[in-house]
Amino acid sequence: MTKVLVLYYSRGGHTAQISRAISQQIIATGNGCDVLNIHDAKKAEIDWSQYDLIAFGACVLYGSYHKSVFEFVQRYQDKLASVPNSFFCVNVVARNAEKRIPENNKYLQKFLALSAWKPQDVKIIAGKVDYPSWPWYDSLMIRLIMKMTDGPTDPKAIIDYTDWEDVKHYADHLVGLANQ
Repeated sequence: MTKVLVLYYSRGGHTAQISRAISQQIIATGNGCDVLNIHDAKKAEIDWSQYDLIAFGACVLYGSYHKSVFEFVQRYQDKLASVPNSFFCVNVVARNAEKRIPENNKYLQKFLALSAWKPQDVKIIAGKVDYPSWPWYDSLMIRLIMKMTDGPTDPKAIIDYTDWEDVKHYADHLVGLANQ
């Protein structure tokens, strides 16, 4: 049985939902999986040696990752690199298929350039627009960005661009990566 640790940073909850879906798929295939947000992971006494693979995911807001993402990978880069590993980036620009290609996604490339940890594997997952649940200033700013990029601007819009079948395939890919 393969045991996977899925770590994540989520601001609005969508990356957390994706992380749980990855875990559910891994468990459904008869393997083990723990899921922790990075804030809880920093407080926990993680037995890193029990994991065959570590996947770490983070969302992008305003074109960047929260500083805690880089602080976490700086602190735990040796642990993250000690077993097969993968990084998944969640962003709305990936609603366009060409932006799900690692070389074409500037947010993934930004992570790779700035991160102390260099993941062995990467994945880009399209995120979610949820204007009604966001604070007014986030909603306004993201709507302006969307206007410039031909995205949805209706302040009542809730659009989940995530391909949930692809998330399941990614979970299966992680198990295969652990067993290589």
